[in-house]
Amino acid sequence: MICRKSDEESAQIAIDYIRRGKVVVLPTDTVYGFSGIVDGRIYSYQTNQKIFNIKGRNENKPLIQLISKPADLKKYTRDVVPEKLLEKWPGPLTIIVHTFASDGNFETTAFRCPGDEWLRKVIAGCGAPIYSTSVNRSGRPVLDNIKQIKDEFGKEVDLIIDDGDKKGGVPSTIVSIDESGEIKIVRQGIVTI
Repeated sequence: MICRKSDEESAQIAIDYIRRGKVVVLPTDTVYGFSGIVDGRIYSYQTNQKIFNIKGRNENKPLIQLISKPADLKKYTRDVVPEKLLEKWPGPLTIIVHTFASDGNFETTAFRCPGDEWLRKVIAGCGAPIYSTSVNRSGRPVLDNIKQIKDEFGKEVDLIIDDGDKKGGVPSTIVSIDESGEIKIVRQGIVTI
């Protein structure tokens, strides 16, 4: 299914698909992204696996998780995130923090609170974070043309939200915080730290 972002019901349609474990293509404040619900303890949809399969991506390279508001980060980590980073949210900054793994140990997870209000509404309506990763085959350029996205992935995803072309879209900046509190840039994107 294809729906225009400008359609009045587009956010609710996206929410309905995502909550049912479907993989969708959503416009973000940076580039188009494959998305699906982060279903850890709630469902067993394994949308991350579906996204890996579509992209042909190595499962050892985890997906970013989008949250609807900055305060939500505290639900998932005990890390102290410097205020100068949190001030960049909502926006195109991804922060890698330590989270609890299912085995009781720690793992790292990348979170972003996107700048796009429509997208934050979708995330909030899902009741859980949603995965996001650029729309492309692994190792290939990111697709920024909506026609190319529809042609390449229209049969592999359940829904595409059309917001026109995203020419020149720059991915988010990704940072991590080490044990001493030092910020390290993992990927330089649109936000400068």
